[in-house]
Amino acid sequence: MKKLSNIPKLLMSLGGASLAIGLLAGCTAGTEAGQANAGTTAEASQSVSASTETMTPSEILSSTAWETTGATDAKGEAVQLSDKDVSNFVGNAYFRADGTFDMYNLDDSSKMQGDWTVTEDGKTRSIVAKDDAGKVLFTRDSDIVTLTDEEFTYRVFPDPQKSDVYFDIIHTPTDHAEPTAP
Repeated sequence: MKKLSNIPKLLMSLGGASLAIGLLAGCTAGTEAGQANAGTTAEASQSVSASTETMTPSEILSSTAWETTGATDAKGEAVQLSDKDVSNFVGNAYFRADGTFDMYNLDDSSKMQGDWTVTEDGKTRSIVAKDDAGKVLFTRDSDIVTLTDEEFTYRVFPDPQKSDVYFDIIHTPTDHAEPTAP
């Protein structure tokens, strides 16, 4: 009798699998019919997940803490986080809805603080780093490659004069608690 009690679970699993296969088939058919892949390469690199479609780019960025989990070069190849062109961008970032941020190294030492914005189209993140007294240290605009609830990736150029040499800094959500001041 116990073996029969698992039949409804099995049927539900099979039904879910059938639904998933049907949905995938429908997506493939739409692509083959030319109903997808419209837009430019830049538009294609702007990722938005289904669960964040109603959120603004600023809301997405401030919805979670972010940890640097990877980097790639202009060829799409993985780059070590210790690489000299990448290491300065590694850490945990906390973007607040009020437009302020704090960033920390992975060892929880303070990296920088200040103000941030994201353009309405979600293509550029700007930060204004400030010292403890509020004096501006620097301003940096970064092209956003991906901004979803699962990934935040921005592009950095070691030499602003060479647009063909760049690194994409990949962040994923973290539940790492923001360090508190000593």
